[in-house]
Parts: sequence; structure tokens; C-alpha cells
Amino acid sequence: MAKDPRDTPAMRQFYAFKRAHPGCVLLFRMGDFYELFDTDAVEVSKAIGLTLTQRSAGMPMAGVPHHQKDIYIRKLIDAGFRVAVADQVQDPKEAKGVVDRAVTQVITPGTLIDDSLIDDEASIRLASIAFAGSGDDGLCGVAIIDPGTGDFEVFDCAGDRLGDELARRGVRELLYAEVDGIDGPPPRVARAASACGSATTPRPGWQFRRDEAFEAIKAHYKVNTLAGFGLADDDPAIPACGAAIAYLTETQTPDRQGGATLAHLAPPRREPAGEHCLIDAISLRALEVEQTIRGGSLAGSLLGVFLTGSSLCRTPMGKRTLREWLKRPLAVAERVRERQAKVGTLVSDRRVAAELGEALDGVQDVARIAGRLALGRATPRDLVGLGTSLVRAEAIGAAIEHTPPLEAERRALLELAEKIGPVAERIERSCVESPPAHLREGGLIREGVDAGLDEARSLQHDAGAWLAEYQQKLIEEFDLPSLKVGYNKAFGYYIELPAAQARRAPDRLTRKQTLKNAERYITPELKEFEDKVLTAEARAIEREQALFASMCEEASKVVRELTAFAETAAALDAALALADHADRHGWARPEILEVDTLSIIDGRHPVLEQSMGRNFVPNSVDLAVGDASRKSANDASRATLALITGPNMAGKSTFIRQTALLVLLAQAGSFVPASAMSLGVRDRIFTRVGADDALHQGQSTFMVEMTETANILNHA
Repeated sequence: MAKDPRDTPAMRQFYAFKRAHPGCVLLFRMGDFYELFDTDAVEVSKAIGLTLTQRSAGMPMAGVPHHQKDIYIRKLIDAGFRVAVADQVQDPKEAKGVVDRAVTQVITPGTLIDDSLIDDEASIRLASIAFAGSGDDGLCGVAIIDPGTGDFEVFDCAGDRLGDELARRGVRELLYAEVDGIDGPPPRVARAASACGSATTPRPGWQFRRDEAFEAIKAHYKVNTLAGFGLADDDPAIPACGAAIAYLTETQTPDRQGGATLAHLAPPRREPAGEHCLIDAISLRALEVEQTIRGGSLAGSLLGVFLTGSSLCRTPMGKRTLREWLKRPLAVAERVRERQAKVGTLVSDRRVAAELGEALDGVQDVARIAGRLALGRATPRDLVGLGTSLVRAEAIGAAIEHTPPLEAERRALLELAEKIGPVAERIERSCVESPPAHLREGGLIREGVDAGLDEARSLQHDAGAWLAEYQQKLIEEFDLPSLKVGYNKAFGYYIELPAAQARRAPDRLTRKQTLKNAERYITPELKEFEDKVLTAEARAIEREQALFASMCEEASKVVRELTAFAETAAALDAALALADHADRHGWARPEILEVDTLSIIDGRHPVLEQSMGRNFVPNSVDLAVGDASRKSANDASRATLALITGPNMAGKSTFIRQTALLVLLAQAGSFVPASAMSLGVRDRIFTRVGADDALHQGQSTFMVEMTETANILNHA
């Protein structure tokens, strides 16, 4: 009877990992490849075009080169797969039987961490939800985490608002408690996921129980109470928080390989009620805040005004912060004025703006580097990028000196510089300016940093001179003018003679390899030299890896300070981008009032004015609130509602969008494209523009329009 191809030591290992990570395709490291087996190989080969072969009869197999792993992981994620990565955690030379392996990483839509898998300006967020009441409008506790930066926000909302809240935060994956007897997410979970376009992931119901969740949070942060985080014991978001932490622990620190931790995860932060102006998912799409309706591109959207072409943001962190400001404008007048003052001072003082821009240039994605440090996934380039970024802390602070609206940021940077400065100095002192992508062949540490490393390198550097001298010696001793001494990875060092001279090879030369027109030999002296040099190379690489690990460990100890630096630099960068655009295009500073009014003089659509220039005709708006008790003395005769009519292509939708976008920009702290603008802060922005249908849900264009209009009327 033929042996079952699934019952081998390696395959038993493979299937054990598969059972531990259901729902994932498994990349299984074997030598220089990551292999997929069985149904994983069949499904993946169809989805992304890998060549399907067989490991043995009846065992399908497909593989990818180990150095191209990230390229294929991105393809798999884009194709809708979840991926678990099993690496060799033992030197194959030391293995007695099957090599020890462990799952070192699990990648899902909401847990993308590595640079190669994500775009600079995109935030990758994971949400966990726990319903505290029944019915579509029952209370829901929500925890939202950015696994790459460690940002952790909690809030609660009515169930019928959940989809909009998740859409505003750009959630990519939604965790929920699985329900016995239901295949797939419950209807209210499915509706929320559909609204924000996220994947859904069922989790064991016990992880959402309050007691288990409470203990998971306390264990992670090593605290006895959550009061220090501003969370009461009966906070509705606690079950969601605990389940999210359990999920990240399982997927991002499996078996704690490489010292991976979630040390970068910030304590949960509850957003104060009424802090932000609410924009539902339909309005975000209709206003084209972050992408166009047709094509889904950044160019042509409000965010694209600042980020496409020659991006106004200097840092990846600034791009993400600006996106958040535009998707979640402020709804507290004092906070709007505070941010507006920061932007305003950079508009009026272009010298400060220029110096700040110069100081921010070259600052890399410190927030995500800090996350990769904590998770044990930092690369040599991450470390050097961190060093070159942190040394700029004092320069950024100096650029905004004597600028009162930015004084808080300056003080924060100077305080942080004292803690992160030693880390930056060690990295700058120890590492080359152009580091390798990995440490498989070394090349990160400078000469003169470590005596042991320098000694091992000297043996390698002297090899060339020794080989040239040895080659000349053999040529002269045996009168073999075409003799060459060479090296390749497959056969090591060798002496090569063309076929014509190989007949005169002396007995001291031991044949090693026969080629078509040449013979290769080895001698005892060359073998001894090979052992010495190859050992030196291994020692040098091992020493570099140890020094790299030491610097990563030192940087990990100040991960909170790294995150604080990233947040401060990002906010300054986003404010500078708004200021630069306002200065270049002549935007005006809106006046924030305490009365409910909206006045725009000669307003322009922020996107269209870039493409149309002076061909765009400005429009004005003058509205006051309908409640007479909240009007100012000058508002008595002003209209409370504008009804826009006109033929097709007359610009009605443009005018509506333009008005909403100017309000959004003003409450984000930006200047606006208008001659003048004054307004009282809005708590919500609703828009219902354009024709659409949802045939897959049995809804015609008319039904969609009526449903979305009803949503506005019910929440306004």
C-alpha cells in the first residue's frame, strides 16, 4: 500500500500549523522557498498564477522564493486570502530529523505591518465590536487599533451608526463574536462591514465576555484597574478591547518568535463625545473626500489636492494625519481655532514654514518603525531610518522657536530629544548611511565600531591579496601560465586549469570538478584558507546581527517616546501642508463664530479650481440657523434654507459639494478657497448627490435615493 504523502514529519508539522490557524493559507519555509501544499497550493495557484507542481504523488505544491515573500503576500492579501508564515527557527545543519519551525507571522487585512504591504498615506485599522443591546439600534462598544502604530481608540455608538463610524476611521477588518448556528456574520455586523468595506473575522465568543476581556487588558498593560485609562469597569467597550488584544497577541506574536511583543500598543483612549463633526459613509463618498466616485483614485479627491503630484506632506505620518483631519473635522470651536492658529502662523511667517519644512524633510515613518521594532520585524533600513529621523528632533523644535501657537509642540520635542537622543546617536555612529535590506550578508555596521567584527572582516579583506599571491606562486612553481584561483558559492575556492594544461597538473592538485573545457582542483593550503575565511565571514555576519539586535532592543525601550515624536512631527507636517497650499493658492482664513451662521463670499471648489483655474466661477452662500433664539442680531432677515434649481449640467451638485467641502476644510483647521468665510461649527455634514443603485440588494436608483434621504432626515 502506497504511503500517505500527508503522513511525513514535515507534512505533520505543516498540518499542525494549519489546524492552529484555520482560515489561513500557510507559507511553509523549506530551504530557499516558501511552499504551499494541498488545497492551499491549488487555490493560490489559481488566484495569483503560481505554477502548480507535486511534492509527491497526490500532494499538490506551489512555491515562492524566500526573498520575494513580501511581494507574494501582498498579492495574496489583495486576492482576499489570510496568510500564516511558518519559518525555520533552527539551523538545518543542527537538526536531527525535521527542522524546527514556528508560525512567526499571521497577516490579515487589518494587520498589515510591513512597509512592502502598505501605502504611506493609508492607515490600516482593525476594529472589534461588542453589542450591549438587541436590535439594530442597540448600543455597541467599539475598539479600533492601528497595529502598525499602536494607536488605540474606544467609543460606543448606536448600532445603526456603526457603519458610518467605522467608515470614517478607515477600518479594514472587523472582529465579532461568532454565533452558534449562524454561518457568517450576523445581519447587523454584515451591514456595518458593507458600509465601511471591511473584511469580517469571527472570534470565539468567550473572548468577548466582560471578565475575560477585563483580565486580558489588565494582563497586557500590567495594571490592576482601568481607571487610569479613563475606563469604568462597566464601560461598554471593554469586551471589544479585550477581544482585540487577544487577536493581535495571537496573530502578531505567535510563539513570541524573535522577542515579538505588543509593547507599542498605546493604552485605550476614549474619544470625548462631540469632539468631531460626523460625516456618514454616504457623504464621505459623495463628497469625494479621499477618493473619486468613478475610478476610486486619490487624484481628483479633496485629499488629492494636498497629496497628489508634488505632495505637500514631507512625511508618511503627516499624510495619514492630514487624511484623518479631513475625514474627521473638529466640532469644538476652541479646538478649531487652536489648529487654525497653527496653520495661520505658518501661512503668515514663511521663514518659519521654510525652516520647519527643511527640518521635516527626511523624517521617515517613525510610527510604523516603532511598531516593527516592538514586533521584532525591523530591518536594517528601518533602524537607520529611525536614527536619521530622531536626530532631527532638536532641529524641528528650533525651527518653531518663538512661535507661540506651536510652543507646546516645541517643548514636547525638546523633552523627547533627551530620551531618544542617545538611541539616535548610537545608530548614527554605528551604522552606514546606505544600509542593506537584510543582514544575510552583513554590511550594516561601520568599520571601527566593534573590535571582533573588524578582526573577522580583516580576514575577508585580506583574502584577495592572499589569493593573488597564491595564484602567482602556483603559476611560477608549476609553469602553468593559465592557472586561475577562483570562488563560487556552490564549490567554494578552487584552482582552474584549461584542458590543455590540465594534463600537466601536478599530484599536489586534487581534482574537484570537471567542466567542458577545464578542470578544477583543490590543494591542502587552499582548503585550509577556505575554512579560515568562510568561518570569518560567518563570524562577521553573526556579530553584525548581534549588534543590530542590541540597537533594536535599546530603541524598543523608548517605544512610547518614539510614538510621541511621530505624533508631534505628523501634526506639524499636516499643518504645514495646509499652510503651504493656502499660501500658494490665496486661500482665506475662515472666521469661527459662536452663533449658527454660514457665510461664504466668492467660494471656489477646492478640487476644480486646480484643474480649471480662472475658468471656475466663484459662488457665495449666506445662511442663518432657523431657530430665532440662536440667531445673531444681524441674522433676522437671512435665509435659513437654500433650494438650488436649474437644468442638467448647470452646476447644482458642484455648488452643494463645494459648500460642504468648505465647511469641512474650515473645521479641519484649514484655510478655504474663498474671498471670506464665517461660520458656526457644525456637528454633522450630510450630502445626497448623484444617481446610484444597489441591485444586488434589490434596491433601484429611486429606492437608494429615498433611503439615503430618509437617513439624513432621521439624523439631522
